[in-house]
Order: sequence, then structure tokens, then C-alpha cells
Amino acid sequence: MPKVALYNQSGSQVGDLELNDAVFGIEPNEHVLHDAVVMQRASLRQGTHSVKNRSDVRGGGRKPWRQKGTGRARQGTIRAPQWVGGGTVFGPTPRSYSYKLPKKVHRLALKSALSSKVKEDSLVVLEGLVIDAPKTKEVIKLLAALKVEEKALIVTADRDEAVERSANNLQNVKVLTVSEVNVLDLLTHDKLILTKEAAEKAGEVLA
Repeated sequence: MPKVALYNQSGSQVGDLELNDAVFGIEPNEHVLHDAVVMQRASLRQGTHSVKNRSDVRGGGRKPWRQKGTGRARQGTIRAPQWVGGGTVFGPTPRSYSYKLPKKVHRLALKSALSSKVKEDSLVVLEGLVIDAPKTKEVIKLLAALKVEEKALIVTADRDEAVERSANNLQNVKVLTVSEVNVLDLLTHDKLILTKEAAEKAGEVLA
């Protein structure tokens, strides 16, 4: 079982914590991690791109000239694609890019991302995280005590509005609950800060 140091909010080590081996101690599967990131990034796409085809372009209601006898090529409408101002053929239309991975694959991706944080020594576990009132300086003070200067992801067991609002103004800090943890955020943040309760909950839910 992987064992990590347990810190308090002052940055002092108060003990050790054994993490669930099935969640934090597996060999990261890079292929599955890649699939999860591609899926998440695809789901973030708006898909609002749109062009007008020949039925959407204004005008062109009548045939520009008769079918035969003019010596010119037959034309049905001045809004056909070959005309200037005509419709676009096979252009993009609004669509959703989102799709889902199988549950087991998604779970393996999460476990791989968490295990990679342990392997890279980028995981910090807090004994507890208590902020009485929303204050940005409280989170700054916490990060300084833990000597975290990189982009950080703070994960709590349950929703804590004071912690969330305290981190809102910090560009390099994001706060999530265990149920909201995702592969993209785990990989794009250099440090993962887990509360002890969150680490135990993640071990139970994902095992």
C-alpha cells in the first residue's frame, strides 16, 4: 500500500496515511488516460459552427433563364454552390461532439491519474481543511505552508463553500469535491492536495 505523509494546515507533518492500493497504487495506463482526456476535451467543444447551404441562402427563387436555347449551361437557381453568393456544400452544421467512455474505462483512467500523482510525488494529503470565512489569503497561506508554488488542485470530500470562494480569485488553484474529480483537471494541475477524508472516500468509491 502506498504511504504518504499527512500534513496539517500549518504545513507540519502530523503522521502518515496508507492509501488504497487499488486506487493510488496501480501502474498508470497511458492509453486510457489519453482516451479520457480526448473525450473530455471533445465534450468541452461548443459545436455551434454553422454555414448556409443552398436552401438557407436568401434569393434564387426562380430559374435564372430557360432550360434550352440560350447557349448557356442550364441553371436552376443563382444560389447553387457554383455561383458567387451561393450556398456552401458539406459545410459544418451545429452538432454535439460529446461522447462517453465505458464506466470501467473511465474508472481506470481516474485511478491511473491518481496513481501517477503518487508516483510523481505530486500528492499532498491534509489532515483537515477548515476555513471559517471566504478569504483568498487563507488559501495563499495554506499553499505557502505546504510549499506549493505550482498549479494546484484541492479536493475535498464534500462541498465547502468557504474553501471554494476563497480559491475563486486564484488563477492557478481549483477546488473540487471527490465526486467532481476528473482526469483532465488531475493532469493539468501539477499538485494534488487531498483532505484525509477525501483520500479515504476516493479509495472507497473507486476501488
